[in-house]
Amino acid sequence: MQSTRILRALRIMFAAMFSIALVPMTPAAAQTAPGATEQKAYRGLHAAAARGDIAAIARLAAAGAKLDARDTSGRTPLMVAAYGRHLGAASALLKAGANVNAFEKSRYDVLTIAAVANDIPMLKLALTSGANPRAVTSPYDGTALIAAAHLGHVEVVRALIAAKAPLDHVNNLGWTALIEAIVLGDGGARHTTIVKDLIAAGANLNLADRNGTRPLALARGRGYTRIARILAAAGARP
Repeated sequence: MQSTRILRALRIMFAAMFSIALVPMTPAAAQTAPGATEQKAYRGLHAAAARGDIAAIARLAAAGAKLDARDTSGRTPLMVAAYGRHLGAASALLKAGANVNAFEKSRYDVLTIAAVANDIPMLKLALTSGANPRAVTSPYDGTALIAAAHLGHVEVVRALIAAKAPLDHVNNLGWTALIEAIVLGDGGARHTTIVKDLIAAGANLNLADRNGTRPLALARGRGYTRIARILAAAGARP
């Protein structure tokens, strides 16, 4: 939304002025799921998707309802089903021909919605239905993999790596999935596992952030000694 774009621009401007680190909203906060008022106003496929009503979806689709109709935030019925974790409804929409790679107004797609929600069944359904793991999504020009690495969603990260998501994509904050797992992670078991998985998959260990700081130095600076040891053992430079 316009307010999100303005807020992001202001944050980047002040960061540049005062040389402070950018800390983005979490992907979950940046996304906007349909609220109760919106869902009450839904009609047709949006209403059926919000309820998870598979039979209604099949009936409406057969009658020619617009599968990729948009609500006021640009969400399609498929996105509404994904936000509601209605796997059957999402499957019915996809079988009817819904666009799995559509973006809503903040540039989130179903794959990224599922990745942020740690919804493995929805993520796998999206991938097997043609979702693009290389898509650049969100106001941060990121990817589903970056969002999942940030949040510590290990199984999501593994599924996206297997789907050939780009390991070294750099978002508009200057961060890769590996860097986000460090700078926005907690240094615990989940984020450590994600760092290991990214290393094993072939992520570039020496891509620096905008300040020229590499992942190993970032881990050491945060006191994440286990992650730092793993990076150093894999050949990362300080």
